[in-house]
Amino acid sequence: MRRRLPALALALAFGIVLAVLAAGPALASSYRYWSFWDGAGGKWAYATVGPSLARPADGSVQGLRFSVSKDAAAESARPRAAADFTAVCGATPAAEGRKRVALVIDFGLPADAAAGEAPPQPEPRTACAQVAPEATTAEALASVAKPLRYNSAALLCAISGYPKQGCGEPLPDAPEAQDSPAAAAPPKSDHGGGPSAGLLAGIAAVAALSTAAIWQSRRRRAR
Repeated sequence: MRRRLPALALALAFGIVLAVLAAGPALASSYRYWSFWDGAGGKWAYATVGPSLARPADGSVQGLRFSVSKDAAAESARPRAAADFTAVCGATPAAEGRKRVALVIDFGLPADAAAGEAPPQPEPRTACAQVAPEATTAEALASVAKPLRYNSAALLCAISGYPKQGCGEPLPDAPEAQDSPAAAAPPKSDHGGGPSAGLLAGIAAVAALSTAAIWQSRRRRAR
């Protein structure tokens, strides 16, 4: 029975490491989708509700960007045009009973497109939507950028018919191109990219138990 102690100690140590690794967080997937932004105060901020629920006031700026990213609110996923109401709607006079909503529609980079597709235009498109006071961002968008496509969960999948297929699907994790949005803003790690504290603890446990097992084995032989 005593001769089995070294083997049992090693098995226990490796079991600890496997448990630590199994408990570690899984790698997040990248997604290809339209993100929705609010341009209040001339700065883009990730919207807290979807376009079908947002009801912007007169003078608002709303942005949408198609991109591949692991972090929806990443800098690289923001619209590439300024959140400037005057630049978009300055030439559109106010009308009684209507509100003006400046829309910035960014179709993203060629690297963001699915195989066989390409952005309809290289630079962001802007449009000034004049809609009813109670209109949502989705209704404002529909007035200037049809056709829109939604999935069964009311997720916005396509603007002006782009993309033709797909809707926020996760993509396989793989090395990304240098000019892709996800590569420009890698996800932050609490451990600075190094091994986690749990993994280091597991390795230390293996070393400690292995040393104890060898010491016990040599002690028995000396007897």
